[in-house]
Amino acid sequence: MNNKIPKCKKFTGYKPCHHDHNCWSDGCKECEPIGTKILIINLDAMGDVIMTTSHLVEIKNKYKESSIYWITLKSSAPLLENNPLLDKVFIYDFESLSILSQMKFDIVINLDKSMRAGALIMSIQADKKMGFGINEDGKIFPLNKGSEYNYLLGMDDHLKFRINKRTKLDYVAETMEIPFNKNDYIFNFYPEELGHIEKYKKENSITPNDKIIGFNTGCSNLFPNKKMTIEQHIELISRFLDFKKFKIVLLGGPEDTERNKIIYSYFEEKIILTPTTEGIRRGACYINIPQLIITGDSFGMHLAIALKKYIISWFGLSCWTEIELFDRGIKLYSENLECSPCWKKVCPYNLECIQQIDLDKMVSETLSYFERTF
Repeated sequence: MNNKIPKCKKFTGYKPCHHDHNCWSDGCKECEPIGTKILIINLDAMGDVIMTTSHLVEIKNKYKESSIYWITLKSSAPLLENNPLLDKVFIYDFESLSILSQMKFDIVINLDKSMRAGALIMSIQADKKMGFGINEDGKIFPLNKGSEYNYLLGMDDHLKFRINKRTKLDYVAETMEIPFNKNDYIFNFYPEELGHIEKYKKENSITPNDKIIGFNTGCSNLFPNKKMTIEQHIELISRFLDFKKFKIVLLGGPEDTERNKIIYSYFEEKIILTPTTEGIRRGACYINIPQLIITGDSFGMHLAIALKKYIISWFGLSCWTEIELFDRGIKLYSENLECSPCWKKVCPYNLECIQQIDLDKMVSETLSYFERTF
């Protein structure tokens, strides 16, 4: 009986696609072929998840007739909504794992170097596996030749911190065995969200002629030392307000709520404090308001990249070479510090990389950007 099931994306086996047609007995009325079945496993960092969307165009170019499935954490799933290149997004939970255990794919790609993601790819039925799995000892290892450089970056700090000049987009494309053509991240608003953006602008007296600077002030709690200090933010915002021609918007997630309130308290009604607890997609609405975003290496930075904002981003413990800004911004980092980057959660050197952030360069680059574009 299984050979009667149409190889069509629309067919579910639960109800008909067309009320006047029986696909089971009469065959498919408007077949949309499943084609090559591809599963992407990308569970962990939200910034990595939205970054990986840039590769969907090349996957589709390589596999013209295909269906792309993606499994990720519940927290990251909203980033993949309203994406026309994805056929199905699975939430990493028992239900999805049960379903995936009964499916078979042509290709499965795991981009996470983690035990759970490695275990998942090893359990999936697939003709070809790429990225990272785990062996019988629970050790992570590369599954294809294309993933070997990506793997070595995690094993060799000298390679990662000193030698590598490739962006993560570049070497992840190699992991996936697709061409690297610097395609933009994919993030699409719903009409309701676009309406919310315009409503918020109106409520805060923001006009199309306003020059708006967004400050993404924080980052995840996993690496808290990526943040500029509150004092640095206050100094920088004060300098911009002195020009009397900019509107300042504070941006961030739940972990930044208290920090943003402290910064806002120094300025009150002179700047705009956006909500931080309304979820990822609402957060994207507020990031979409400024033309220019000042940010550390964080999820907020990646969301700003997805929204094609001009970005001034500072780096300390993380690798600036790995980030692609698509010629829409600059990266600031300390070239004379031997300890940076380091990816350490605790700094023994009083966060010199953060103390050395060039605030003057942030001001001059912001002024230059608005002079060029307004």
